[in-house]
Amino acid sequence: MEPIRIQFTRFSAFYSPLIATLSGGFLTREGLDGQSSVAQPGVSAIKALSAGEVDVVQSAPSQAFAFAERGEMPPALHFAQINRTDGFFLVGRQHEPAFRLSHLAGREVMVDHGGQPLHMFRYACLKGGVDNDTLSLIDAGSTDDMIAAFRAGQGDYIHLQGPAPQQLQADGIGYVVGRVGDWVGACAFSSLASTPGWLAGETAGAFMRAFRQARDWVNEAPPQEVAASELSYFPGVPLEILADTIGAYQALGCWSSQVEIIPEELAVTVEVFRQAGIVTGPVDPIHVTVSPPG
Repeated sequence: MEPIRIQFTRFSAFYSPLIATLSGGFLTREGLDGQSSVAQPGVSAIKALSAGEVDVVQSAPSQAFAFAERGEMPPALHFAQINRTDGFFLVGRQHEPAFRLSHLAGREVMVDHGGQPLHMFRYACLKGGVDNDTLSLIDAGSTDDMIAAFRAGQGDYIHLQGPAPQQLQADGIGYVVGRVGDWVGACAFSSLASTPGWLAGETAGAFMRAFRQARDWVNEAPPQEVAASELSYFPGVPLEILADTIGAYQALGCWSSQVEIIPEELAVTVEVFRQAGIVTGPVDPIHVTVSPPG
């Protein structure tokens, strides 16, 4: 078995297509021995990739925007999408079946302040006709710190990836009132990235075959089956909570069979970052993405 080292920048059930390449035996069937790790909080897995410590990373095309604006190729090439929507849920204190983003005006919202999650949230509010200046956005630190603060009573709403929102709802702490992916729409959100040298090798083609199969499986298989496969990666999370999360992501449509990062969806993400004042010049897709190997 040939080893393949995979690192996640951020770990949640949202990245199930990549988790399942490991947990579902898809890499094994391609003769690959998958080894996974998670980058330290606040550190991009691109750092480990550039240092030669890993082969493939979970990243985001937006990581390459600064290079693209300068007309330079980034050190990591984004070759396939993991998710084609934002994967954050919004949890409120009350059950709000008719929730609208305008409900956030004047309320305390605990928002993940990682660059892309924050920019996507603000863009969703903009699309929903909400003036961001009317929002009270709280930065409570890491995901674990955010959850602890919300459980302790801080904030009216909290912004998290699954399965944390589903666990909060099961524990009676809050209710899932909406999904940022529904408000932003299809975009180039999260990706697989590697170096040009690795992508030119035979291992890359074998990995891509495994990933395509895993992505189709997590999109189409019963949520309980996917959750059972991945459960060891989520210590302390009950099977039914993880299955509920998988089902929610399947319904969101973030794992469609399209693995290519297409210009139309990349353009949405560029616009998100332009609205945030991060991107000011042109971003040519040729400096951000490449076609999947094989």
